[in-house]
Amino acid sequence: MADGTDIISLVSPRPQSRWRPWLLLFGFWTVIALFSALSMYLNALSEDEKRSLRQSLAYSLPEFWLWFMLTPVVVFLGNRTARASWGRFALVHVPASLVLGLVHGATTLTVLYLTAGRPPSPTWTLPHLLKVELIYQAHLAVLIYWAVLGVSRGADSHRRLRDERLRSTQLEQQLTQTQLQALRAQLQPHFLFNTLNAISALALSDPPLARVMISRLGDFLRLTLEDDQQQHVPLRRELEFLDCYLGIQRVRFGDRLVTDFAIDPDTLDACVPHLILQPLVENALQHGLLRLAEGGTLRVAARRDAGQLHLTVEDNGQGLPLGAIREGVGLGNTRARLEALGGSALGMRKGADGGTCVEMSLPYRAATA
Repeated sequence: MADGTDIISLVSPRPQSRWRPWLLLFGFWTVIALFSALSMYLNALSEDEKRSLRQSLAYSLPEFWLWFMLTPVVVFLGNRTARASWGRFALVHVPASLVLGLVHGATTLTVLYLTAGRPPSPTWTLPHLLKVELIYQAHLAVLIYWAVLGVSRGADSHRRLRDERLRSTQLEQQLTQTQLQALRAQLQPHFLFNTLNAISALALSDPPLARVMISRLGDFLRLTLEDDQQQHVPLRRELEFLDCYLGIQRVRFGDRLVTDFAIDPDTLDACVPHLILQPLVENALQHGLLRLAEGGTLRVAARRDAGQLHLTVEDNGQGLPLGAIREGVGLGNTRARLEALGGSALGMRKGADGGTCVEMSLPYRAATA
């Protein structure tokens, strides 16, 4: 905290070049000196004093250019006492402000006297210098010292707060990504368990169908591994995964499964969480249509409305059970992922044909290429 970088952080917390912060600091004090000289010149005119603008500049520039050299010292002392108690803070800065005030006042008056070649005013006798001008200059320098210290500590606190917020945001993002990875990892064994159970049931009764399901399962897993690191994919890509998954289930259900897709074209490029539809479809097949001897229809719909993407998975199966609805791995996992990605809504209701309809909505965002 006390190195050269922090000394110049008052001007630029993230300097882009070695000299830019120092040039900015020099320019700042030069502008202050110009305003002070102009104010001094106008004040002399109003009081009919004989003082030129050049004399006013000769008085102000050395005074404030000296602050250009003293500012890093003030900032350095401020950084050294950044975490100190109020007692230690005062013990350092009260004497420092008085010493720097006297040094600044004496140096300014000496430079003024030497550059002018003569006293700038007839009243500038040695006693007058010691009793009036030096005290005035030192008093003004002490005030400037505390002003510079306050600005430097405020700038440093702002930088610390900004960095802390950035770190906090990064940690939250990392936590969210970790949670999403864990939820996605939870989906795969759940899906594999159900699929392998179905394959084992067919292995003895219908070995050719079991081999077809194993082949389709391999295709699905290859697609999953291709996008293993993607948290979001375009909806069109998500539908490819879903079609591959349904290829497995069509082998299992045979003619008993009818699928109906109602996807608005303007939703195909929407950004959706990866594998967000598959657990809902699996839930509809497993708990809605599997026990029906005649099978049923699965409908998947997507539409865009008022900046929201609405996704629907509906079946005409057994419908919702009486009493409280118990969420399994699929629904619970999907709800948790949606909440982690922005609090999107997930709801269940009775379908139009007596089955179950699961709806979700999330902010529409176009997927990047």
